[in-house]
Amino acid sequence: MNRSFVIAAALAFGAACPALAQEYPAKQIRMVVSFPPGGGSDLIARVVAQKLAGALGQPVVPDNRAGASGNIAAEIVARSPADGYTLLFTNSSLSISPAVFRKLNYDPVKDLTPISMASSYPFALAVHPSLPVRSVRELVALAKSKPDALDYASAGAGTMSHLAMELLRLKTGIKVTNLPYKGAAPALVSLLSGETQLAFMVMPVAATQIKAGKLRGLGVAAPTRSAAVPEMPTMREAGVAGHEAVQWNGFFAPARTPQAVLDRLHREVAKAVHLPDVKLRFEAEGATPSGSSPSEFAAFFKAEAEKWADVAKRSGTKLD
Repeated sequence: MNRSFVIAAALAFGAACPALAQEYPAKQIRMVVSFPPGGGSDLIARVVAQKLAGALGQPVVPDNRAGASGNIAAEIVARSPADGYTLLFTNSSLSISPAVFRKLNYDPVKDLTPISMASSYPFALAVHPSLPVRSVRELVALAKSKPDALDYASAGAGTMSHLAMELLRLKTGIKVTNLPYKGAAPALVSLLSGETQLAFMVMPVAATQIKAGKLRGLGVAAPTRSAAVPEMPTMREAGVAGHEAVQWNGFFAPARTPQAVLDRLHREVAKAVHLPDVKLRFEAEGATPSGSSPSEFAAFFKAEAEKWADVAKRSGTKLD
């Protein structure tokens, strides 16, 4: 083949790449959300989707596909075309799934690529007001006096809310029973109704109910107190050192999505989560805007996966 032709073709292709990147997106973007409507993560998803739609000039349509601890949504995106038109909005459960599920129909590392973390927020340990405890120490004492008598709600077996309670169990020796639900919203309903007595709830969900007196907050699973409920101590302050459980949520795309598309999406997510009105909305509910780069998000994801794999192993958590 003529050498000059090859060089000319390569230059033409390189010149076309920026144009191709600028043309994205040319149609509606489907945002597969791994949890049901109504929870804190779903709220974050919809706020960011609205801002992304405005910035990208195309509709960004949330498609809630809850179930299997987020794996249903993740598998849908993992098997979708790598063209930037099907995105995954998920949370910390994605970093837990490889450790707790015996078999997954996709590989979170090989089949998905991180775009950007949107926000993070701590878990809060909350109890139903009918439970006669007002501190973590009192809860631990009650649970030890009545092994397996207390039921706790989780957003699903193998989710962060489940593993957060397992971490508390490992650190304190209490025995409580998990009642898994399909998402944070139904788990909250069970706790508010008294069907369950305690739960680790993400701060955006817990804060409003705690302030209204419908739940009693005992501790924040983070290094510092939350501005949303500043009177609530950290778990360390409450007597359980080393108990931290932070929920994150963010965007992933199918593996092999063009780098130019990933870069465009990251830029717009980072801008969106730091818009003044979005930032205020997040912070009012105990969430911290992020907008991390794909490489930063990938490193964080790896560290989280290793941490919760250790908790899953020591607690004997394994799902079919």
